[in-house]
Amino acid sequence: MAPKSWEHWRHRLWHMLGGVSVRTKILGIVLAVILLPGLLVTYQVRSALVRTMREQLQQQSLSVARDVAARSTDLVLINDLYALSRLLQDTQKYDPDVRYLFILDTEGHVLAHTFEGGFPLDLLEVNTLPPGSSHHLQPLLTEEGVVWDTAVPIFEGRAGVARVGLGEQRMWQVVNAITGQMVLSMLLISIVGIGAAFTLTWLLTRPILELVAATERVGRGDYSPRISRWADDEIGDLAEAFNRMVAQLAQAEAERAERERLRQFYLKRVIHAQEEERQRIARELHDETGQALASLMVGLRNVEEAPTPEEMRRRLQDLRQVLAGTLERVRRLAFDLRPSVLDDLGLVAALHRYAQQYRERFGITAEVQAVGLDGQRLSPEVETSIYRIVQEAMTNAAKYAACSRISVLLQLRERQLSVIVEDDGCGFDVDQVFSEEAGQSKLGLYGMQERAELIGGRLDIESRPGGGTAIYLRVPLEAGECVEG
Repeated sequence: MAPKSWEHWRHRLWHMLGGVSVRTKILGIVLAVILLPGLLVTYQVRSALVRTMREQLQQQSLSVARDVAARSTDLVLINDLYALSRLLQDTQKYDPDVRYLFILDTEGHVLAHTFEGGFPLDLLEVNTLPPGSSHHLQPLLTEEGVVWDTAVPIFEGRAGVARVGLGEQRMWQVVNAITGQMVLSMLLISIVGIGAAFTLTWLLTRPILELVAATERVGRGDYSPRISRWADDEIGDLAEAFNRMVAQLAQAEAERAERERLRQFYLKRVIHAQEEERQRIARELHDETGQALASLMVGLRNVEEAPTPEEMRRRLQDLRQVLAGTLERVRRLAFDLRPSVLDDLGLVAALHRYAQQYRERFGITAEVQAVGLDGQRLSPEVETSIYRIVQEAMTNAAKYAACSRISVLLQLRERQLSVIVEDDGCGFDVDQVFSEEAGQSKLGLYGMQERAELIGGRLDIESRPGGGTAIYLRVPLEAGECVEG
């Protein structure tokens, strides 16, 4: 099996760290920032202190050895061994670092020493003074630790050699004491840092936890929670951003609910309108077309019973007139359902045809004018929606406005189609009509707005009592929606 790459271990480590809480991360970072530099500084200070004190101990050993050599010169020359022993004992007494002292004559015999249990003979060979040397320093590893043995010639070596051994015990006591104080100080700083870090994490994580709880409530559809701003920092900015987001979500949810309510309302009204349209068609087929066909059947029977050819021709002419009227009503009914000219010749031609029928049907002057649409065809959805909107506007004007003139203007400019339908009728109060109470009975206006929204357009209505009505429709056209006819 191939060894796992560094990238794998890096992702795994990052995954492990990502699973740790923010509070633990902050505490770990604070401890690392305090302990790692503290341990490093303690190690460096301890090393520097040991090095400095060891150098001082070596200088002290050399100084004591030279002092003993100078003071013992006369005593060695007169062979005053008692005074020589007292000199060594007093020197050791007043210098706690001195572990031992002894004097050798020129033959290497011990003249005096400070050992209580007898002089260790193996000590003679561990440090020898080279000929012509002013001193020689030798570290010795003993049961008590390192002892710095210094050999110094007496009277330039003509009277013997003085040997002094200084131990490191007191040096290590001082070093350990200073190190302990530094470690204690570091622990106290760590405790203070942990307390500060705990307080900091509490200040940081509490609003974050509050934000998490509020987010969970928002995820369940509750848009009421708001986060209090603790301070003017990034956490406070996050709380403000969260509150703005929740407010926008609440507004969007309210708008969605309103759109859903309107959709349900429109759906019911559309179904109701479809049923009414079916009833109207069924009524016209039954009342007009059905009766006309029944009259044709009766007329045909009368033709069979005509006594003379002249009477037969007269009756056939009557039947021809009835049939022509029936055919015209069927054509008008089919045109109301879906004008074929809209599919064959386009929106402008269909509106011209409708305006002509409108004048004949209602006796109202209707004009249609198109600018920038010569030879242009729109997408079927756009043409159908605009046609139905104009048709509805003109029908409402004929039914409710009591107008004598109505005009329709279509203008295509800069990939936007503008449609204006104006009449000189009695007008109405737009706000009152679109209020909740009145809106239930104004399906035509709501349907026009719904059709405009379906094609990405905007419908505006301007009217006032006694001042006529103007309907403005603006539809942006995407690339490819406007083609040559």
